[in-house]
Amino acid sequence: MKNLLIATAALAAFAAPVFAEGDVAKGEKAFKKCKSCHMIKADDGTMIVKGGKTGPNLYGIVGKPLGSVEGYKYGKSIVAAGEAGIVWDEAGLAAYVADPKGYLKEVTGDSKAKSKMTFKLKKGGEDVAAYLASLAPAPAEEEAEAAASDS
Repeated sequence: MKNLLIATAALAAFAAPVFAEGDVAKGEKAFKKCKSCHMIKADDGTMIVKGGKTGPNLYGIVGKPLGSVEGYKYGKSIVAAGEAGIVWDEAGLAAYVADPKGYLKEVTGDSKAKSKMTFKLKKGGEDVAAYLASLAPAPAEEEAEAAASDS
């Protein structure tokens, strides 16, 4: 029994890297494929990555409801997902960039769900998601801005 527990623990330790988070530096490099459609522009106007305007600005996307960046006209499926309470997280972003239509079908339960994003990032989605998460405003900044707007 003791050997079984040791073997199980060893297997779990070797399997852990498979579930590792994305690499921010690799994600920054991989984002070059995304900038033909997306820019990353901070709330204060600082341009982090100059890119296209075909897709929404991805600054601070992690933590936002799907389909909620102001000024961008989304498709019905992604808006429905956001209205249902689905919020972008790293795992969701990684799944979305790998298969946008498939991800929306899964999260909405709608077999006819569509996405305007036709590009599929076959590998490196976890890295791009980690990079985008690293660009989110610090929670303290958000709280200070919220407190200032409440006054």
